[in-house]
Amino acid sequence: MSPSGPPPPEERDEHEAPRRRRMGRPSAGMLIISVLAAALLGAGVFWILYGSSWARVERVTTVGTDVLTPEEVRRAAAVPLRAPLVTVDTDRVAGRLREKLPRVDTVDVARSWPDSVVLEVTERKPEVLLEKGEMFVEVDADGVRFATVAQPPRGVPLLEMDVAESPSLRRFPVERLRREAVRVAAGLPAVIHRDTRVIRIRSYDSVSLELTRGRTVVWGSSEQAAAKARTLLALMKNAGDADHFDVSTPTAPAVSRS
Repeated sequence: MSPSGPPPPEERDEHEAPRRRRMGRPSAGMLIISVLAAALLGAGVFWILYGSSWARVERVTTVGTDVLTPEEVRRAAAVPLRAPLVTVDTDRVAGRLREKLPRVDTVDVARSWPDSVVLEVTERKPEVLLEKGEMFVEVDADGVRFATVAQPPRGVPLLEMDVAESPSLRRFPVERLRREAVRVAAGLPAVIHRDTRVIRIRSYDSVSLELTRGRTVVWGSSEQAAAKARTLLALMKNAGDADHFDVSTPTAPAVSRS
């Protein structure tokens, strides 16, 4: 009579080791099938992306335009319609937009599967205008002159450069002084910016503002802009009938009336 219970461990190992080896090793046929399946899958994906009509550019959508029109942006982007979407070089499209449309500040070009390209642009905003004959040059907060227009946009002050006799030209050339004046414009509180008609710069530390209703502001340099803005707002609130403000030294401001 054979003993009951499981066989000794050594007998189990002798019988189970070959079975584990057989189960752990895939056959050559299974390997071939796996390779063929992977190849077919890759070929299918390649055909969908490059050969089929399912993933081709059918639409180009523009987002974020203000002054520019969507058609202007699409034309400058020159995205090839009916091309495989995967082949669209988004960096080159963005580069074309920045090169052809200086008004574009930033642009994001994205593929929208299965058949669209989205152009999301941010336009430069003018902080000041430079007079050029009968035209006006728009200048953004970084001092970039990006567009020439016949009609000045509302709410953007004119920058007047009166620096020919300025002794500061030795240290601060005209382009630097222009940037300083733009910095002043960009740092103005919205309520003051709306009322500013002219920003005049004579030297690095001589910037002044001409506001509506004949009011003037001596601003000084572009330094301590936040403190000057706070002081000017307080003066206008407490001396609303004044028409001349001096905040060039914000800790010792002055007001006067004509």
